[in-house]
Amino acid sequence: MVLPEGFALPPLFYLVPLVLVLAGVVALLWALEPPITDETVIAFAPWMMLGSTLHVLYKIDAFPSTLEPLFGSPTVYLTTAVVAGATWIIGSFLYAAGLQRSIARFVGIGGTGFVSVFAMFALYLGWEAGTFSPFWPVISVVVAGVVTAIAWIALSLWFTEVAAITSLTGVFVVFSHSLDGVTTAIGWDRIGVHEQVPASRVILEFSEMLPTADYIGAGWLFVLVKVALALAVVGLFTDYVREEPRQARLLLGLVAAVGLGPGVHNVLLFAVT
Repeated sequence: MVLPEGFALPPLFYLVPLVLVLAGVVALLWALEPPITDETVIAFAPWMMLGSTLHVLYKIDAFPSTLEPLFGSPTVYLTTAVVAGATWIIGSFLYAAGLQRSIARFVGIGGTGFVSVFAMFALYLGWEAGTFSPFWPVISVVVAGVVTAIAWIALSLWFTEVAAITSLTGVFVVFSHSLDGVTTAIGWDRIGVHEQVPASRVILEFSEMLPTADYIGAGWLFVLVKVALALAVVGLFTDYVREEPRQARLLLGLVAAVGLGPGVHNVLLFAVT
């Protein structure tokens, strides 16, 4: 009910070295204890987008066969985590040596550079194949932004403390899941995309049985559920952020990644296919 279709691990001779390298990166980060602030969480947004972009390239057969296993689901996120973690480590060393004024800025610029190159490559392949179609992707991003603004304003009015304490990280979580919800809804209602996650498909199929389906489609309920859950998680994390800001923001960043990854994947896939 949770894992999406196509979820499969690569052969062990790819998986084992990748996991060992990732474990080493995590261990070194644990020892270095780099600061985790709102800026740090936002700086990792491009890396979350990079994982989705690489998986889209995998789906359109852009990688040579020898590299393909590194970019399937869920391996692509391990691959991206290794590179992102290594960049975080390098940024920490440069900051300690006085060669970098901000670790978060170094991480964010590095991620932005990577995702820009690979996203442009994906768009180029879509253009060359004659399948480039930006209309619904642009609409989905705009709508997600509007939904996020409405949700966050409502949260700020009724739960001012929650909005103030979670700050940019909270907004990021809500936007990430709004984007996932909106792109899924548009894909289901307007593009005819088959939903791969069983739990999401159950919500969409249930919404199709409601009287509103003939007028506004089935996706609205999925958007509502995603945004409500995101706001609930942000609210539940408020005390944790106040007491343990480093650990809490790290976990909220992971929560955001669960939404932003699929959302960006949908946006780019719709654009190039």
